[in-house]
Amino acid sequence: IKGKGCATSEDLFWKLDALQSFIRDLHWPDAEFRQHLEQRLKQMARDMIESCIQRTENAFQQWLKKGVTFISTDYIIPSEMCAMVNVILDAKNQSLKLCAVDGVDVHQYHTKIDDLIEKTSANMSQSMISKLVAVMETTLSKLSRYDEGSLIGSILSFTNVSGSGKDMGHAYVNFTRNCMEQIRSKVNDELWILNFFEQWYTAQIQLLCNWLSERLDHSLHVYQCTCLVHVVKKLYSDFELHGVIEDKLNSKTYQTVSQRMQTEEATCALTESSSRDQDSEDYVDGIDDDGDRGKPKITIRETSGVEDISNGV
Repeated sequence: IKGKGCATSEDLFWKLDALQSFIRDLHWPDAEFRQHLEQRLKQMARDMIESCIQRTENAFQQWLKKGVTFISTDYIIPSEMCAMVNVILDAKNQSLKLCAVDGVDVHQYHTKIDDLIEKTSANMSQSMISKLVAVMETTLSKLSRYDEGSLIGSILSFTNVSGSGKDMGHAYVNFTRNCMEQIRSKVNDELWILNFFEQWYTAQIQLLCNWLSERLDHSLHVYQCTCLVHVVKKLYSDFELHGVIEDKLNSKTYQTVSQRMQTEEATCALTESSSRDQDSEDYVDGIDDDGDRGKPKITIRETSGVEDISNGV
């Protein structure tokens, strides 16, 4: 990352601007020739910016494919991908000056390149969101093992090899926080960041809603409930801290998810309370009326020492 993009893009835009400024400052006396040069320079700028955008998008797609077979909560958006986003955003800002004449798109070069930039920027945003949402899909897939009637879920609950649901929830929340901090610190455009966070938040909440809707017929396992309660609460507060507005945060989809998790949390609390009461009753039943837990009774026969002496005589 360098400047508003990367070293290559910074150098390209600087040279294009310097060349146009140099030719303009020559003040060619022939107006027709001057306009011809101007048009050729604007066309060259359009072609070079277009090539820069295409090469940047190709490199971006290559970075997306890295680690595609293993998606976990350890994933963080690479700074290289953030730099490529900056290149596209900087190209958008530079294209008006380099492809238009005094802010007027005389040759329609700016309109064409601006359409390409908008399309590329949208594709990159959606690709990054899909990559990040894949981590939630992986997390929900792990939670699915605890579905009611699942054999592997019973084994995992008995052996406790997966830790607690809160551990998984913490891992996912840390993943979202790390990625948000990476994007905010590396991407230059605040408006792009806010729009990206809004789309990412919406995609996560929608995925959660769909996953819960598939399980309307039965209650969640305590492992699932503990994990998702933590995730849902933290997603709202964390994205709120990063500037996502109330209307986006408290959507109808979020309200549906939140209400379901409140119900599940109450159900899990009642279930755990009933289990503790049952364990307490079993413990009391195992104690006898004297307060002893089946202590073995040992009968000791004492032999009089006097009788032993008499028998000996």
